[in-house]
Amino acid sequence: MGISPQDAVVLVIEDNLNNFLLMARLLAYVGVQQCEWKASGWQVLEFAESLPHVDLILMDIMLPQRDGYEALELLRQDAHFEDTLIVAVTADASQSSMERARRAGFDGFIGKPIDPDRFPEQVQRILRGEAVWELS
Repeated sequence: MGISPQDAVVLVIEDNLNNFLLMARLLAYVGVQQCEWKASGWQVLEFAESLPHVDLILMDIMLPQRDGYEALELLRQDAHFEDTLIVAVTADASQSSMERARRAGFDGFIGKPIDPDRFPEQVQRILRGEAVWELS
């Protein structure tokens, strides 16, 4: 089972443009053709609902207006996103932060800074349905 990168719709919620550009390039490298971007947690549910479908959300935790935990809670309350994989991508890469993300209901955790050598493989594993909980 899983989703092929070519068919995946990925939403990146990231307030740092350079981080988004890096992730978008690496997603394209593994074959993701549909990558959307939202720069804050504000109105993330409304934005996500405007897309026909979302397979994977890569969510920064420290976001302006509404943090990643609040945005996750809103998305998880909507039946439209019950099968959507939501992975925390955060500079707060500590064991306690990873445990908090797990308890909050994230499907995975990738610590920042993004490792360009590992990120493509991490995304491919996530899309295949594997759990990825990694501090770096």
